[in-house]
Amino acid sequence: MTRLGFQIPNFDYPGLTRADAWKATAVSAKAAEDAGFDTVLVMDHFYQLPGLGAPDNSMMEAYTILGALAQVTERVRLGALVTGNTYRNPAILAKSVTTLDHVSGGRAQLGIGSGWFELEHQSFGIPFGTFTTRFEQLEEALQVILPMLRGERVSHSGKHYEFTDVINEPAPLSKVPVMIGGSGEKKTLRMVAQYADLGNLTCGPEEVPQKLDALAGHCERLGRDRSEITLSWNRVVCVAPTTAQAEAERNAFLADRGMDWDNLGEEIQAMVDGMIACGDADTVGEQLTAWKATGIDGFTLSAPANGHLPERVALLGEVATRVMG
Repeated sequence: MTRLGFQIPNFDYPGLTRADAWKATAVSAKAAEDAGFDTVLVMDHFYQLPGLGAPDNSMMEAYTILGALAQVTERVRLGALVTGNTYRNPAILAKSVTTLDHVSGGRAQLGIGSGWFELEHQSFGIPFGTFTTRFEQLEEALQVILPMLRGERVSHSGKHYEFTDVINEPAPLSKVPVMIGGSGEKKTLRMVAQYADLGNLTCGPEEVPQKLDALAGHCERLGRDRSEITLSWNRVVCVAPTTAQAEAERNAFLADRGMDWDNLGEEIQAMVDGMIACGDADTVGEQLTAWKATGIDGFTLSAPANGHLPERVALLGEVATRVMG
């Protein structure tokens, strides 16, 4: 289960070419495993996200690169944070995850969400639908994917999907943990309580207690033991031996994307500071400790500015494992 995950959200770094993307990703994943992270995760997107880069920044297909990462790692679980349900036929997604489980020796994890990045859908010709439609599709997809991951044959006739006696052989080597990503209290967290082993929040610190209460309420209504679910929280970090180094690496990342830290303005700088734990090991450790105090079960940590540097990943792992005990 993901109690301490390392997310790789980008493939372009200052000083590297785009041809270095796979090599840098492999180095990051191996460094995360060696540093004590239990899971390595990549984004399931076709364009880079606003705030991390431009649409024409590098972005690799999630399940192809996860299969490759299975060959350079030995212990960490591997998954997407999170798969966009709209991007794939649910039965084919179940086959992809099952194949990942085999090539990784039983280390696959399914992370899934409703999908939200409209530009990708428009560009790639994928129907975007309404907010309500995407959540209907996600729930229906789970009703197909979960039994397939248990090795069952599935027939399904629903509003959005039709399947007839779908076979998933060979079945996964082990039980594949299922993570549902998102922070919606009515729909997403209810589906976490009903279908998932894990949830992953993307919200502000002030919202976490409310999300925890919402999940607990859904579990109570559904007769689910809340302790069976690990709820992690996605956070961004930039740690270095000194705060000056961390800030310089953060600023270089921003500059690589056309943003000059010194000219961002105090309001924007404050917003960035609120989103990124940036500093030396003590500073970042204090921030993680404060975040842990919200009651969250774990973290998925991304280091977009310096996660390609194995020594930075090692330092982050040292800090995070100490905080998580």
